[in-house]
Amino acid sequence: MAFLSDIEIAQATKLKHIREIAETAGIPEEYLEQYGNNKAKIDYNLLFDRKDAPDGKLILVTAISPTPAGEGKTTTTVGLADGLRKIDKNVMVALREPSLGPVFGVKGGAAGGGYAQVVPMEDINLHFTGDFHAIGAANNLIAAMLDNHIQQGNSLNIDPRKITWKRCVDMNDRQLRFVVDGLGGKVNGTPREDGFDITVASEIMAILCLASDITDLKARLARTIVGYTYDDKPVTVGDFNAHGAAAALLKDALKPNLVQTLEGTPALVHGGPFANIAHGCNSMIATKLARKMADYVVTEAGFGADLGAEKFLDIKCRMGNMHPDAVVIVATVRALKHHGGVAKADLNNENLEALEKGMPNLLQHVENITKVYGLPAVVAINAFPTDTEAELKLVEDKCKELGVNVALSEVWAKGGEGGIALAEEVVRLCEAPNNFQFAYEDDLTIEEKIEAIAKKVYRADAINILPAARKQMDQLTALGFDKVPVCMAKTQYSFSDDASLLGAPKGFTVTIRNIKISAGAGFIVALTGDIMTMPGLPKVPAAEKIDVDATGKITGLF
Repeated sequence: MAFLSDIEIAQATKLKHIREIAETAGIPEEYLEQYGNNKAKIDYNLLFDRKDAPDGKLILVTAISPTPAGEGKTTTTVGLADGLRKIDKNVMVALREPSLGPVFGVKGGAAGGGYAQVVPMEDINLHFTGDFHAIGAANNLIAAMLDNHIQQGNSLNIDPRKITWKRCVDMNDRQLRFVVDGLGGKVNGTPREDGFDITVASEIMAILCLASDITDLKARLARTIVGYTYDDKPVTVGDFNAHGAAAALLKDALKPNLVQTLEGTPALVHGGPFANIAHGCNSMIATKLARKMADYVVTEAGFGADLGAEKFLDIKCRMGNMHPDAVVIVATVRALKHHGGVAKADLNNENLEALEKGMPNLLQHVENITKVYGLPAVVAINAFPTDTEAELKLVEDKCKELGVNVALSEVWAKGGEGGIALAEEVVRLCEAPNNFQFAYEDDLTIEEKIEAIAKKVYRADAINILPAARKQMDQLTALGFDKVPVCMAKTQYSFSDDASLLGAPKGFTVTIRNIKISAGAGFIVALTGDIMTMPGLPKVPAAEKIDVDATGKITGLF
C-alpha cells in the first residue's frame, strides 16, 4: 500500500477560508489582518479586550528524548486538538513557527504529519508571514548600530573585545559561527571577532515570545545587554537608542498568526525559539489569546520534557503566571527501542528486551512531570504499524506502575478520529488534582538553580562550572541578575550533556562552560557540553529533495 507524503496530503485538502476559521474561533473580523485566503494575523489588542473572559484549560504536549526514529510531538498536538473537537470541545492549537534551519537541514518540515497537520504547510514551513525575517532584521539592525556607534567615536567606551551580541540568519550555516569583520581599512569599520547565531537562538526571538505588548517589547529591547565597556559596565540597546527602530521592525511580527488544521480546527502559530538553545515555546501572547478564545488550548514545547517542558514550566509559566492543567508525554515504541540500543534499521522488529531497556527514558520524563512539577500526565503512544501487542502492553504496564495511563494515538493515520481516546483522557486529567510547583524558586543563586535543574530533572550527580563560566556567573550576580530563571542550553538527545548517553543515564556530571544574561528576555542562559547556537547542515540536507515546478507547486517538504 502506497502512503501519501505529508505535503501530498496537505495539498489534497480543500482549506476553509481564513475568515471562516476566525469565525469558528470567535475572532471578530475587525481584529483579522488577512495574508491571502488561508492565513491571517490577529491584532493582539483582542487579548486585552477579552481580559475578563475565563481562561481555557491549558494542555502541554511534550515528549521523550528525541531519536532518529521520530516521536511525532507536533503531529500528536494537532491530532489531539482535532480529537477534542470530535468530542465537541471548543479548542484551539498554539504552536511554534518552524525555522528554515531544520526545514532545509534534517526535518524537512515541522507542521505535523499525516492527517494531523497545520496548513498551509508549505507557507508555514517556509516564509509564512515574515515573522522570522523581521526578527533577523531587528537583530541585525542592533548589530549594525552597535558597530556604527564604535565607528563614530565610541562615546559609550564599548570594548570591541567584549561584545556579546551576534548577528543572525535563519539557516544552518556553520561557516558563520566565527567570523572576523570590519576589515579593509578605517572606512569599513573596526576589525573584530564576530559570529552568527541562527535566528531562533537570537534573544530577539525570546523577547518577542515573552513580551505582552509593544510597550513591553520596547522595554525589553532597551534593557538587552549587547556587550561591556572597557571598565566592564554593561551596554544596553537603549544606551545607543536602537530599541525604537527595532520595535518598529517587529510591530507586525508581534501579532499571532491564525491558520487551521486539516480538519478546520483554529490554530495560532507564532514564534519559534529552539528548545535546546533557547526556551522552546510559542509566544506568550498567542497562548494567552488562545485561552481567552477556547475552552481547551493544546500547546507544545520543543524536544524532550527535560528541555522544552522544563523551560515552559520554569520560565514561561513563571513569567506568564499560569500552568498546564494536564501534560501529554509523547513516545513511540520505535524510539524507546532506540534508547534501548537498537539500530534504526532494526526498529521494525519486535524486541521486548530492548524496549524494556529503553523504558527508563520515558519513565524519568513521566516522573519529572508528575513528581518534580506535580502535574497530571498521560503517555501518548504515537502508533506505528510495526508496533506489536506485546510491546504496547509492556509500555502500558510500566506507566501504570507510576500511576499514569497510556493512550494509543493514531492521529497520523486517522486524524482527529485517531485522537479521541487521548482527548477523553486529557479532559479527565484537566479535572484531576493539580499540585504544580517549579523546579526551583526565584531567590536561589544562579548556581543553585542550575544545580536544581541538573539534579532534579536530568538526575545528574553534580555540576561542574568551568572557571570562565564561574567568572561570568559572579559578574552577573554582582550586576543583580541572580534572581531570574535559568535557560539551559543542552543537547536534546540525552538527559546528560553528552548526546551519546541514551536512555536514563546515571553517574554523570553536567559541565557548564558559559553563562550569559538575556536581560531583555529576562533569563540567564547556561551553555553545557558542546551545544552550538548556530547548527550546521547534515551530510545530506533535506534541502536537496525540496523543489518547485512551473506551476509553483512545492515538493519534498515532509
